[in-house]
Amino acid sequence: MLLKKFSKFAGISLLILSALGVDCSAQMNPVVTIAPVPTIKAKKGSVTVVSIRAVLPPGFHANSNTPTDAYLIPLKLTWTTGPLQADGITYPKSTLEKYSFSDKPLSVVTGEFTITTKFKIPDSASSGPAAQNGTLRYQACNDHMCFAPKTVPVVLSLNLD
Repeated sequence: MLLKKFSKFAGISLLILSALGVDCSAQMNPVVTIAPVPTIKAKKGSVTVVSIRAVLPPGFHANSNTPTDAYLIPLKLTWTTGPLQADGITYPKSTLEKYSFSDKPLSVVTGEFTITTKFKIPDSASSGPAAQNGTLRYQACNDHMCFAPKTVPVVLSLNLD
């Protein structure tokens, strides 16, 4: 019964905020935007470095890849399929910030940030166009609360010689 009343209240609140011109989608569902990466041209048997540029909406932060508490969800880039072999990921420099919901400062990233991956291109990789697929997992928070963790796809277009 209480959940039903809360759901009705939340729906009415969102309706009122929307009528006032408040963008509720970013407030209720903050999403990291991944900038497109130009096609990567590389030779088999070589090494290439790829930078992924990501942006959090204003007013939000995400835990860094090394959060201050074990229960916090870290920023994590995972490469799942493709011809390249990840040989190291460099995450953005984090900052320690204090928020009302935490007793101690948190290690976070905000705004625009870059994650860099060093890839080895195996000699056995097929020549021609290919794709390298991955995911970026994070948990966005504002200065009052954290939202459900999200995973967004990251896709690299490749052209291997």
